[in-house]
Amino acid sequence: MIAYKKEELENAICYFAAEHHNKTGRCLSQTILFKYLAYLDFISLRDTGRPSLELEYKAMDNGPVPHRIYNRRRTYRTSIVEFVPRGGNKFIIKSKNNPNLDYFSRYEIRKMDELLLKYADPNITEKKISEKICNDSHEEIKAWKIAYTKKHNSIMNYEDTFDKDILSKDENNLSLVEEKFLNYIY
Repeated sequence: MIAYKKEELENAICYFAAEHHNKTGRCLSQTILFKYLAYLDFISLRDTGRPSLELEYKAMDNGPVPHRIYNRRRTYRTSIVEFVPRGGNKFIIKSKNNPNLDYFSRYEIRKMDELLLKYADPNITEKKISEKICNDSHEEIKAWKIAYTKKHNSIMNYEDTFDKDILSKDENNLSLVEEKFLNYIY
C-alpha cells in the first residue's frame, strides 16, 4: 500500500473510532468500522467515480469487509489507532491520538460525518446499530449483493456499482461519474 494511502486509512479508522466513541460513549466495534469504511468507499465511488480509500472488500455474511484489515486485526496497531481483542473473534477499535483530517477532502469529511450521524446513536444498543448498518449495507451497496449472490466471501468489484454495460458503453453515453470511474480503473 502506498504510504499516503496507508496514512489516510489509519486516519479514517482513527476518526471513525474517536467520533463514534464521542457520540455513543462506546468503543467502535470491528463490524461497524468495516461498514463505515465500505460506505465511505462505495458512496464516494457512486458520487465521484472513485472510491475514497480504495480498499478491497469481500462480500461476507454481515456485509462488505475490507479483508486485508480483517486479516490483520489481531496485530493492527499504529501510533494513532489499535484493534483491541474483546473475546472470541471480536475486536473494538480505539483511537490513541487525534486523526489528521488533512488527508481528506471536505467531501470525504462530510461523508464520514453523515455516516456517524446516521449510525452512531447513543440511544440504541451496539447490537441494534450493527444490525441496522448491516441491513442498510446489504440494500445500498449493489456490489455486495452481486458478489454475495455469486459466492459468499468473494471479492467485490467496484464496477458492479454501475450498470452492467459500463465497460462496453460508448464514451458519448457515459455519465461524468462513469467516465471518471473508467479513468480510475484504466
